[in-house]
Formats: sequence, structure tokens, C-alpha cells
Amino acid sequence: QVQLVESGGGLVQAGGSLRLSCAASGRAFSSHVMGWFRQAPGKEREFVGSISWSGGRITYADSVKGRFTISRDNGKNMAYLQMNSLKPEDTAVYYCAARGSWSMDPSQYPYWGQGTQVTVSS
Repeated sequence: QVQLVESGGGLVQAGGSLRLSCAASGRAFSSHVMGWFRQAPGKEREFVGSISWSGGRITYADSVKGRFTISRDNGKNMAYLQMNSLKPEDTAVYYCAARGSWSMDPSQYPYWGQGTQVTVSS
């Protein structure tokens, strides 16, 4: 079992920045792929990005590429999502998730945090 808790969401104006954190506990965090996903009202949960256990492989959705940065600190059991140049369409509940192997499919992730709301005003 891996327990995940997100923090860092909030209200920000368009063009602003936020940094989301994901604190992990339980089974070896460093052996899991960490994914970030988001879900806007009335929409399906979508892939934002993911990072391999070593941090050596990172993938982003096209919609956030160049604006968002994923990182992790295995020594602290933490994963991060730095979001810059935020747009109103980035408004959603953001989730971190963990899985034993690489995937961009949210249905393949067994461990999820509770989510944190990000609202970007125009």
C-alpha cells in the first residue's frame, strides 16, 4: 500500500504559478512511478504527466508541456508538480497517483491521493 496526500492547490490568476506537492508513505515510494492527473467538472480524468522511479524518464501531456515540471525527491518521499503560466483551462482537481510500472492511463494506477483544487481566474 502507498498512501498519498496532495497539497498546494489554490486560486491563482492567469499567468501565475503554483507548486503542488504529493507526500507518500507506506511501501517503497522510490520503486513507484508517480503520475499527475487532473479532472475538471463534467470531464474525464486526464493525464498531466508522470515521472519514473529514478526521475530519469518524464512525460507530459501536450497541453502542459513547457509550462509544467514534474520532479521527485525519493529521500523525502515527495513528488512535485510545478505549474507556470497557468491558464483558466488548467482549472481542475489535481491528483497524484502511484504505480509499479510506467503508464499514462489513470485506470492503471492503484494508489491515489485525495486531490487538491486548482482554480485559475481570467
